[in-house]
Amino acid sequence: MAAARVAEVRLPPLERFGGGGLDPDGDYDGVEFAGLDLGGQRGAGARFIDCALRECVLDGTELAGARLVDCVLEGVRGVGTDLAGASLRDVEVRDARLGGAQLHGAVLTGVVARGGKIDFLNLREAKLTDVVFEGCVLVEADFAGARLERVEFRDCALRRVDFGAVLMKDVDLRGAAELDIARGVERLAGAVISPAQLLELAPALAAQVGVRVE
Repeated sequence: MAAARVAEVRLPPLERFGGGGLDPDGDYDGVEFAGLDLGGQRGAGARFIDCALRECVLDGTELAGARLVDCVLEGVRGVGTDLAGASLRDVEVRDARLGGAQLHGAVLTGVVARGGKIDFLNLREAKLTDVVFEGCVLVEADFAGARLERVEFRDCALRRVDFGAVLMKDVDLRGAAELDIARGVERLAGAVISPAQLLELAPALAAQVGVRVE
């Protein structure tokens, strides 16, 4: 089992965002967005390098196809944030409170999501490499059709997660505090689970192979 390779994001001195709205295909380098309401703004295709978003509202914010490199998102909150097809490399997400975030088709590399609660996270057809979920709650996260390699779940609650058609390699689920799989229990090849988790999943696994337990 190869461990996820992630590193702490170290930001340079940042310049405060001057105000106004996000620009589609905009370039943001060394910028701090702090305490801003970015709800409904359109930043599709924008590039964020060495940036921090702290305590920002992201209700319906459009960031489809955006690129985030060496960034920190701390205390962000919102519903329907659109990051479909985005690229996140060496990004830390801390204590986020998000609902219905759209990351289908996104590419996540070297990403750490620590703390917070994310409901209805859409990661369909996404590619996750060297990703760690730590101390967070994921409710009805949708990984259907995604590719997961060197992904770890540490002290996380996974509730009603969808692993349908997932491809896994070196995925460590042993640290999950809760592991409730709504769909795709048969797709756990390439993952490692604990003996206790195996006992909890046994009825679902038996049903998949047509075994009756009486």
